[in-house]
Amino acid sequence: MKNKNNWTSKSVLVIGLGKFGRYLALKMQEYGNEIMVVDKEEKEAQKVSNLIDDIFIGDCTNEAVLKSLGVTDFDICFVTIGEDFEASITITMLLKKLGAQYIVVKTGSELQSELLRKIGADEIIYPERELAEKLALKYHSNHMFESYLELSSEYSIVEMEVPEHWIGKSMQKLDIRKKHGLNVIAIKNDDEIKVVPDANYLFHANDVLVVIGKQADIGNSAKHMY
Repeated sequence: MKNKNNWTSKSVLVIGLGKFGRYLALKMQEYGNEIMVVDKEEKEAQKVSNLIDDIFIGDCTNEAVLKSLGVTDFDICFVTIGEDFEASITITMLLKKLGAQYIVVKTGSELQSELLRKIGADEIIYPERELAEKLALKYHSNHMFESYLELSSEYSIVEMEVPEHWIGKSMQKLDIRKKHGLNVIAIKNDDEIKVVPDANYLFHANDVLVVIGKQADIGNSAKHMY
C-alpha cells in the first residue's frame, strides 16, 4: 500500500499507551500507516479512542492475547512499556516466539537493552536519553539549531551558524575536517542551499552549515569555534 507521498505504508502494532506510545501511534498514523494499539488499561485506550480506530484492550503478557492479534501480520511491533521491564521482557519473548517480523522495544538502560536483544528485540530505543542528548547539544551553544539527526550512537548531523571568523574564508583554507572532525555536507543561506559545497566556497554572513561528525567533535566545536 502506498500513501500520498509514495512512501510504503506499514502495518504497525503499538503495545503500551503511555505518553510515548500514544505519540508514536498517532505520528505513525499521520504518516499514513495502518495502526493497531493495545493496552491492558481501558482508561489508557480511551485517550486515543476518537483518534485511532483499531484499539484492543488486553494484557499482552498473555500469549493467547498476543496470538489473537495476529502479530505476524504486522511489519513492526513496538513495545513501549519501558516502565515495566518484566512485562517488556515477557512480551518481547512472546512476540519472537509467535514470529513477529520486527520488534522495537523502548527501554531506559544499556543493561536492559542487552537482555532484550538476547531474547529477540531487533531494535532498542531510548527516548529519554535521545531527547536529553539532543537538548544538551542544542543548549550547549547558542549557535546550534533545532535540526538534529542521530545517525548512530556516535555520529550525528546538525545545523549550526557559520562562525564569524570563518566568513570570507574557504573550507579548504580552514581545513575543517582535520581541525574539527566535521564534514560540511550542505550550506543554507536564505532560500538557497548548496549540497556538497566546493572546497573553495567562501563562507558568507548568515550561512547555516549542515555538518556531520562525531557527537563529541560537534560538542567540542560548539565550545571552541564561537
